[in-house]
Amino acid sequence: MPKREDLKSILIIGSGPIIIGQACEFDYSGSQALRSLREDGIETILINSNPATIMTDPTMADHVYLKPLTTKSILEILREHPQIDAVLPTMGGQTALNLCIEADEKGIWKDFDVEIIGVDINAINITEDREKFRELMLKIGVGMAPQATATSFLKGKEIAQEFGFPLVIRASYTLGGAGASIVYRPEDFDELLSRGLEISPIHEVMIDKALMGWKEYELELLRDKNDNVVIICTIENMDPMGIHTGDSITVAPAMTLSDRTFQKMRDMAIHMMRSIGDFAGGCNVQFAVSPDDQEDIIAIEINPRVSRSSALASKATGYPIAKIASKLAIGYHLDELDNQITQSTSALFEPTLDYVIVKIPRWNFDKFEGSDRTLGLQMKSVGEVMGIGRSFQEALHKATQSLEIKRNGLGADGKGYTNYDQIIQKLTVPSWDRVFVIYDAIQMGIPLSRIHEITKIDMWFLKQYEELYLLEKEISTYTIATLTKELMLEAKQKGFADRQIAHMLDCYESEVHKKRTEEMNINRVYKLVDTCAAEFKAMTPYYYSSFEEEIEKPDGTRYVENDSVVSDKKKIIVLGSGPNRIGQGIEFDYCCVHGVLAASECGYETIMINCNPETVSTDFDTADKLYFEPVFWEHIYDIIRHEKPEGVIVQLGGQTALKLAEKLSKYGIKILGTSFESLDLAEDRGSFSELLKENDIPFPRFGVAETADEALQLADELDFPLLVRPSYVLGGQGMKIVINKEELEEHVVDLLRKIPNNKLLLDHYLDGAIEAEADAICDGEDVYIIGIMEHIEPCGIHSGDSNATLPPFNLGEFVIQQIKDHTKKIALALNTVGLINIQFAIKDDMVYIIEANPRASRTVPFIAKAYKEPYVNYATKVMLGEKKIKDFNFNPQLEGFAIKQPVFSFNKFPNVNKNLGPEMKSTGESILFIENLKDDEFYNLYARRKMYLSK
Repeated sequence: MPKREDLKSILIIGSGPIIIGQACEFDYSGSQALRSLREDGIETILINSNPATIMTDPTMADHVYLKPLTTKSILEILREHPQIDAVLPTMGGQTALNLCIEADEKGIWKDFDVEIIGVDINAINITEDREKFRELMLKIGVGMAPQATATSFLKGKEIAQEFGFPLVIRASYTLGGAGASIVYRPEDFDELLSRGLEISPIHEVMIDKALMGWKEYELELLRDKNDNVVIICTIENMDPMGIHTGDSITVAPAMTLSDRTFQKMRDMAIHMMRSIGDFAGGCNVQFAVSPDDQEDIIAIEINPRVSRSSALASKATGYPIAKIASKLAIGYHLDELDNQITQSTSALFEPTLDYVIVKIPRWNFDKFEGSDRTLGLQMKSVGEVMGIGRSFQEALHKATQSLEIKRNGLGADGKGYTNYDQIIQKLTVPSWDRVFVIYDAIQMGIPLSRIHEITKIDMWFLKQYEELYLLEKEISTYTIATLTKELMLEAKQKGFADRQIAHMLDCYESEVHKKRTEEMNINRVYKLVDTCAAEFKAMTPYYYSSFEEEIEKPDGTRYVENDSVVSDKKKIIVLGSGPNRIGQGIEFDYCCVHGVLAASECGYETIMINCNPETVSTDFDTADKLYFEPVFWEHIYDIIRHEKPEGVIVQLGGQTALKLAEKLSKYGIKILGTSFESLDLAEDRGSFSELLKENDIPFPRFGVAETADEALQLADELDFPLLVRPSYVLGGQGMKIVINKEELEEHVVDLLRKIPNNKLLLDHYLDGAIEAEADAICDGEDVYIIGIMEHIEPCGIHSGDSNATLPPFNLGEFVIQQIKDHTKKIALALNTVGLINIQFAIKDDMVYIIEANPRASRTVPFIAKAYKEPYVNYATKVMLGEKKIKDFNFNPQLEGFAIKQPVFSFNKFPNVNKNLGPEMKSTGESILFIENLKDDEFYNLYARRKMYLSK
């Protein structure tokens, strides 16, 4: 059956601001769904309150509503668009599903004759209501752990008494494991039970007997109206049961499952999907498997929607799950759709991988002082990276190199733990760095059997680790002069970075690179991600790197096979922003995507390098070529040597890309847009203040210190309160306001320990000042200010955590003129070519400069959405030298005000101090439009503006 002709107009619900547990993977799936429906000529109406995403771009849907995700907004849209035939709620995570259910309970869909597609309400209710789900599973013969439902505190106590400990408490109707916990001791039970009941919107929890140490698997399924079901990907969690899958290291394909058990699990997953309802779309099923020869399988849960793992599975296999799921929701069958990769076979097939994927989450515990850093059933990570390799070891190394936590991979960087008790403790209590600690334990000589006994991680994974350590040990007996080609090749095939090999050989990274590439001719080859293990020819340019043995032809010539053919077109590379984290989120991915599209419009072949599986930038059809590789020097340099681009764009990928500017410049690679010297000048607090002095621009009294003694001496000249901040950081990392010498000394010592050899800037903190910021585009001659925002909160709260209004609501003409003059002067003095963001403090009608960043900022997408102008597109064309400011016809449109509202995920860290200060803590943002300042929402924000300020 082809597409349904009765569906002409569809409402899609987005996932709103980014929070822990629901990140930009839903922006990716939502963007895919919108494109997929529009291909079929369907009118799309979108509601989503997140301005930082590609999904809410005016070009993505026919009508985009940046409104709060409430039934009130849904009613407004349905009245405005009586032609809407159906709603697709499966692309916006739990937020969209919950809103869909609420609208259903209120009879809204019925009143407006709107059909729900992609899922049915009964399926959601069955899968969310743990009791109903359990009954259904037992009825269809699928095993479950012993469990019972509690809707009261008393009932919960009775169940605990019956089951005994350890127990698992899970709250119904929540996302990212909110309210879930493992209880080992009776004395902790009461508090955790109360919390679960409180967090669940229907005040219900399921209490399970804990299957500690069992192995965990996830399957991604798709089904059409004809009841064809395909399993797109099987993902194995390296961490055993007890850690939320969003916080687990996961591997695809499954590594330690017998074929017999895999077939049984497949059949169970298909049976489960068919039993929960008759709908066409995507589904995610999770299982636990006993770690013995029996391999008993127990179902954990099923989610009848596109999930966090579907983004990962899409990138892992090259099969665009959300795109196909949207087609299935409008009536297509799998065998009627094209396989997007081969473009010659149908979508009714199951991908086969001839490579290995490893996903590692990225945490931000440093932002939540005093937070509980142990990992459990409640998700705490803010982003993730994915490594692709020919072996598990290579993929694992690439994933660890992608994390950007100052590690070069596993081991061989001198940063491991060496204290026995500390290592045992870290293995026992799962923490964010356990992936590294396993290596340290093996290095220390702790037997694999002991590591397995503590962590319950499958022995197969531990043996892979051991092989890596033994190789490191062997290489360490050589010098750069004596290392053999065989060992060098083996180290590279197992994913060791040149930097790590240099550490083993006690020499420079550049020496290893030179020996490897020039003397030994060991170079990266690029392989296609092709979904079908090269059985059919793949048409999509989606690559990962590896190392291969040379092949000898009959005539004696030797070569290695490279799938990436370099064209003779002029090309540019855009460096992506790596994993999401607080301070560098999806807004930089938005900028990268727009940069790629703008360069394409200018006739360049576009190349994207990024390692974040959740984003639109790593979609296989965003750039002309996608290299799914770590944004890590060695990988980037090798791609540049292979592709020979005209230049590289670094100012769109946040601090990740910016940090590589110095290396690019040193190696003579052209940086498009603002030069490295200018970027560096703005980052180096001391030099930047000298530039302000020369241009007669006021700034708070300051000094630069490199030791605690220097800082204490400066304090006498500058007076407290002082704002202390390091150079070269993003999201206010390490910034703090101190009010006396004890606090100053403690903070400076701590900072220099974490970031050695950094220049610290001490500013006199302007107490009670108003903060504002401006974003502008500069072409080296002219400056166009795209937006000036005033923060509702006082100066001292990080700009990412402030409510910002566009245009300003309370700054006089005299102040605004100073802001304009300073912005233009600074942009030109820094020789900016492209975007720049400047932050100001205003006291007694005097405008002081806090800092300037000549790059894309967090607020650019917000301004673009508020004014309905494609500013990143314009800025990229300026960077490429294709256009000047005067070539654009700027026409911003905004009635009233737009407010950028930060969103926090403090509920994941119940005991953390929620005060706000100069270090950023918000995980996402939403946009609010108001007609005037009499609006209640604005009044509430303004009344609370000083509530959370922390000194």
